[in-house]
Amino acid sequence: MTQVGQVTARALLRRLAVEQSGSRIPSIVAAVVRDGQVVWRAGRGATTGPEGPGAGRVPEGGEPTPATQYRLGSITKSMVAVVVMRLRDEGLLDLADPVGKHLPGARAGEATIAQLLSHTGGLTAEPPTDWWERTPGVEAGELLGRLGPGQVRHRPGRRYHYSNLGFGLLGEVVARLRGVPWLEAVRAEVLEPLGMRDTTARPRPPHATGYAVHPYADVLLTEPEHDHGAMAPAGQLWSTADDLARWAVFVAGDTGGVLGAQTLAEMREPATVDDGDAWTGGYGLGFQLARHRGRRLAGHTGSMPGFLATVWADPADATGVLFLANTTSGVGRGLLFDLLDIVEEHEPRLPAEWRPGVADPDLLALTGLWHWGPAPFTLRLLPDRGLSLAPVSGGGRASRFVPQDDGTWLGLDGYYAGETLRVGPDHLDLNTFVFTREPYEPGTPVPGGVGEWHTPTT
Repeated sequence: MTQVGQVTARALLRRLAVEQSGSRIPSIVAAVVRDGQVVWRAGRGATTGPEGPGAGRVPEGGEPTPATQYRLGSITKSMVAVVVMRLRDEGLLDLADPVGKHLPGARAGEATIAQLLSHTGGLTAEPPTDWWERTPGVEAGELLGRLGPGQVRHRPGRRYHYSNLGFGLLGEVVARLRGVPWLEAVRAEVLEPLGMRDTTARPRPPHATGYAVHPYADVLLTEPEHDHGAMAPAGQLWSTADDLARWAVFVAGDTGGVLGAQTLAEMREPATVDDGDAWTGGYGLGFQLARHRGRRLAGHTGSMPGFLATVWADPADATGVLFLANTTSGVGRGLLFDLLDIVEEHEPRLPAEWRPGVADPDLLALTGLWHWGPAPFTLRLLPDRGLSLAPVSGGGRASRFVPQDDGTWLGLDGYYAGETLRVGPDHLDLNTFVFTREPYEPGTPVPGGVGEWHTPTT
């Protein structure tokens, strides 16, 4: 289906076809979302093939459809994280809680809930079991009983170290605080409200068969699929292109009442980066993060034996991209970035029309030039009675503020995030710093007092 122009659709389809052919992917489906709607979707390849020794040379199933299920892999983690954040918002846990507070006896070091969500808890990447992605899972009690000092690899908070085990533990936290299995909580609190009714723990027809593609021959090997027990929150779910599109809309900011907008924005904030100074990839609270050509994307990749999936969303312009494929490896990281670039190149958004607004006269009087000592700042009035305070030079300590019921202003971002701005008759008091209309203006309550400007003598 398509709501983009024919030229755009052809360019998107060609890019998908090049990926499927060049990377030898049995089948792949991809989609682009804009403003809450799927504007392009296409599939290539065949979803199933003959089974048995020597078979599988050519998949025989039809092209993937919007209803064809694939495994999501670690995209599951983001959905579990949403329930964790709902628990936080309800006051049932604190992100600073050590996981042991909610899983008594769990030998998981001192990792906190927030650190498990951001993969900075120091836990080992994989659980103390057999290769968990290719074998039946153990129950939560057995998994917790196997934990010990050997599962702690780094000091909590020291570094980013991706941990599937950490999300197994978070799934159990959800289960204990909700009193139902993690999947029931995710279904009731995330999937159903978002209309994701084709997202399930085990496959249902029609679904793609998971394959590994031989590295040196055009033949396939069928990968196993199991219920992964206590590790299921790390990668169990199956879903469709249409359901994953609904998820992309959610990540882009249309929360559907599942989360508050501020909580979702908190999840998309970078808690850590995974490529050092380059900062092209990182992790928030349950979301992977990426930067691409000025975009700040949130979403997640997914990988399980026989399947790959990825979803990215750009909240700044309500755009999302996704793919689902039935191959253990091969889909390039650049596919979705290229799809974003094609849409931007062929159908760039027009900026919203500027329209004048209504300003409170008292707030309007506050706008203009203010000084932090000798440094000039500009105070601007934003929509919905917000304020923006930024250096005239364009760099440095810029922040936005929103009004509070007590007449103060709360910092939203930048250096003054969470700090309080108070407006006086002739000055601004921002967390002990005093801003005045003139540099160190006499008669204003500048701490330390104000002398006279003078020329030094020799």
